[in-house]
Amino acid sequence: MNYVSVENIAKSYGERVLFTDISFGINAGQKIGFVAKNGTGKTSLLNILSEKDVPDEGQVVYRKNLKVAFLSQEPDLNPALTVEQTIFSTENPILRIIENYEKALLDPSDTEAYQKAFDAMDANNAWDFETLYKQILFKLNLEELDKKVANLSGGQKKRLALTNALLMQPELLIMDEPTNHLDLEMIEWLEAFFAKSNITLFMVTHDRYFLDRVCNEIVELEEGKLYSYKGNYSYFLEKREARLENEASERAKAKQLYKKELDWMRRQPKARTTKSKSRIDDFEEIKSRANKRRDEHEVQLELNMERLGTKVVELHGISKSYGDNTLFSKFNYNFLRGEHLGIIGKNGTGKSTFLNILSGSVKPDTGKVVIGETVQFGYYTQEGIDIKSGQKVIDVIREYGDYIPLKKGRKISAGQLLERFLFDRKKQYDYVEKLSGGEKKRLYLCTVLIQNPNFLILDEPTNDLDIVTLNVLENFLLDFPGCVIVVSHDRYFMDKIVDHLFVFSESGEITDFPGNYSDFRTYYGTSLPSAESEEDAIPKKKNSWKGEETKVKLSYNEQKEFQKLEREIQKLEKEKELLQNKFATEGWDGEEIDKQSQLLQQLIDSIEEKTERWFELSAKMEG
Repeated sequence: MNYVSVENIAKSYGERVLFTDISFGINAGQKIGFVAKNGTGKTSLLNILSEKDVPDEGQVVYRKNLKVAFLSQEPDLNPALTVEQTIFSTENPILRIIENYEKALLDPSDTEAYQKAFDAMDANNAWDFETLYKQILFKLNLEELDKKVANLSGGQKKRLALTNALLMQPELLIMDEPTNHLDLEMIEWLEAFFAKSNITLFMVTHDRYFLDRVCNEIVELEEGKLYSYKGNYSYFLEKREARLENEASERAKAKQLYKKELDWMRRQPKARTTKSKSRIDDFEEIKSRANKRRDEHEVQLELNMERLGTKVVELHGISKSYGDNTLFSKFNYNFLRGEHLGIIGKNGTGKSTFLNILSGSVKPDTGKVVIGETVQFGYYTQEGIDIKSGQKVIDVIREYGDYIPLKKGRKISAGQLLERFLFDRKKQYDYVEKLSGGEKKRLYLCTVLIQNPNFLILDEPTNDLDIVTLNVLENFLLDFPGCVIVVSHDRYFMDKIVDHLFVFSESGEITDFPGNYSDFRTYYGTSLPSAESEEDAIPKKKNSWKGEETKVKLSYNEQKEFQKLEREIQKLEKEKELLQNKFATEGWDGEEIDKQSQLLQQLIDSIEEKTERWFELSAKMEG
């Protein structure tokens, strides 16, 4: 059954053309993920579908009496209402059914009206409405029903709007980034909710696991054309790659034909027959196909950065509380070079506070943070870029200099750098306030990275970034030689980037888990550790990473370091022995002996340094 027909729509803003002649349909039972680069009109298309905007051309036709709900990125809620009042102030038809039933109770003599109201309550499961909305609010951590909307955070407002959308029990639900501002447990609950629901979905999201587990079709908008893939995100990746390979093959054939036709064009006489004119017209089409270039930029982030020293960042007994709420207490940790750490935990457990303490913007209640001399932080916060009125994209970068240093003494201009961040020459001279939400985030990410940090702190970096940019960022972080700390609800991103996790619990404990997010979920099961159940959730067995029987007190990275030290010391000892033997067998002159003696001393110093660290870790294991 067809719910919506989108017929030949187009949308432009001034000279900026988002899309033209777009057509597709939404049918009952489809769960469609809409994929496109930032700035190509994803949110504009959703606004047209939700009738918040109108297309310049074409039309959107809905099936008569279709029940539709729309979840936007910036929900429009009445700040004067409480959470519970907001639930009851919507146009939810179930509320009207409940209201009619309550009116019928006031006039029991009108048995026909009462029976009609009673049947409507039954047919729409309205008896359980209060239980349902309280369950959803609880799952989304909105338990303070009398809290005013004006006092809610941006994330809480988005979750309240999501609650309203789900309570509508719509036939079609249109969503713009539904997983933004949800913690990991909420996202998994929402996945399960949609898995057992008959709601038809059309959504924009960058959450690739969510796309994979919820959607049964992916629609891609690329270079003004729509491509449909009848499967989940994994299927989309496979078929998209095949399409790109086919297009590349077609372009190669077109180039060969173009060269052939170009030769004919140069040789043909001036007197043109009807047949030759037709061939000339064909030539122009061939030329267009042959010269077509995929706009498939890659961000090359080969920026210069200072190497981290032996001391990176040390946390000595840090604690932080707000009133009676203890976020963490007397926490100790030493960061090592090249460490890639993910941070997870329910909202409100202190993840962002921890990052702010690390970067120095918030002071701990007790303890201290010791930062190495060579550490240069790059902090990507959730607040995003500070937009100045009248500022153009290129001006934002030029604040850091007209030229940016790269590795090996090379440099690039501010304009070239922006091109590497997917801002073409025309886009560089757009005003920043005209950028889409995702483009602003990409520009902000650019300003963080061009300062050449060697210790990156990324607080929800994936929000509003398109999948193309996410893939590029992931590849950069995989090769990044400095330290990386990531707080993200994007499980795909976390799995790809991090070596181990800090798990923040409601009890104020920070646990170091040796693996990525999928490893953690496999180990724990279906929920994050809570204040009451954390110890019960961890099986006490000999091979448990946190079992009581083991004496190992090393973190995951310390265990890796310990094993690496053993190999390195063994290797250095062999090099030292070989070099010492050469003093007896080689006929070196005095200058060469001095040179080799310095190398020998360097080997001895390195062995002593690494051996000292090995003993330090060994003692910690036996303690």
